[in-house]
Amino acid sequence: MQPVQLRTRGDQEAWDAARLAPYGTPANASRGRRHPEFGDDPRTAFQRDRDRILHSAAFRRLQYKTQVFVFHEGDFYRTRLTHSLEVAQIGASLARMVGANPDLVEAISLAHDLGHPPFGHGGEEELNQLMAGAGGFDHNLQSLRVIDELEIRYPGHVGLNLTWEVREGVARHETFFDKPRVPAEFGEFPQPGLEAQLSSVADMIAYCTHDLEDALAFGFLREEDLERHVALWRELPPVKMTYPYPPLAAQAMERRFRVRSLIDRLIRAAAQETVRRLQAYGVSRPDDVRRLPEPVAGFPEDIYAQLTALKDFLFAHVYNDPRTRRMMHKGRMILRSLFHAFSEHPELLPRAVQEQLGAGENRLRVVCDYISSMTDRHAMDLYDTLFQPYERSLQVLT
Repeated sequence: MQPVQLRTRGDQEAWDAARLAPYGTPANASRGRRHPEFGDDPRTAFQRDRDRILHSAAFRRLQYKTQVFVFHEGDFYRTRLTHSLEVAQIGASLARMVGANPDLVEAISLAHDLGHPPFGHGGEEELNQLMAGAGGFDHNLQSLRVIDELEIRYPGHVGLNLTWEVREGVARHETFFDKPRVPAEFGEFPQPGLEAQLSSVADMIAYCTHDLEDALAFGFLREEDLERHVALWRELPPVKMTYPYPPLAAQAMERRFRVRSLIDRLIRAAAQETVRRLQAYGVSRPDDVRRLPEPVAGFPEDIYAQLTALKDFLFAHVYNDPRTRRMMHKGRMILRSLFHAFSEHPELLPRAVQEQLGAGENRLRVVCDYISSMTDRHAMDLYDTLFQPYERSLQVLT
């Protein structure tokens, strides 16, 4: 019997490389970090990145940031945190199926929304308008700013000092919701790496299916409407009940199981189509994927058309529902009021934020960073502190 030994980073990297296809990105081939690091950490570079993201303050704040429905409207709505976890799970599954690096996909997926402001896409649109004359606001670029500059965790540098590959995946995260401006640092190739593309595909799957599940659970949609108007839902196989659930529990279980079946169908379709494109292009190295004229990770044309139709249906019946629009309007009003108050009266900012102004940072960008970092709850509490006459103003709201 061989002696049991601790696995070194070299052991982990060898196992990491052995499980990948030639076009997957091994951790030991990373382009590296902005600040060199040394030591004998047994984790691979992408495993370390994933863990740094999980332990960051920005990741914890996602717990109280809106996905679609403001968190305090119900305890069981998805938030940016649960969405990011679900994207990471779907993305890692896709990576394992096609031979890409699941650790890298997971790290990109966990980080892709770190720069999202409070109150969902409505909050992003409001900050972008408020910052129109000062560089605008894009949550992809803000996520990169968070991991590169705003997280304060190390004595030798700002930021999390993540690998180039994770930073590329965050900066170039693209779905039918997001069309990012590509920073020059990541513009050498027409496409991002395979793992970045898989994270984007996972985001689309998670966004549509889980928003659909929430909307059904809370009465924004009815299954009869989906049967009539959404082909992806109509084509799902019927659920065969073998356990004698009570009627309401059976109804809820059937709904959840159909959403699960839809996720499974989309993952399989995306994996099969990605493998087909990889074979058609004959790629043999990670950078071969980046040089292609189009993404290799994606859906077959018919599935993509159906998924786009589902997205459009959700926009019409959920995202543009008056109840959702009222929540978005309220959130935008709160952010607008906070932005004007802090940009016109910087003495109202916490002292740690004021220090950034003293260091020569642009005032509007500092205010934007501060507001975008807030949770929904923090923004609402701070709004009450500033604008409600009877609200106590000595609370610790940093």
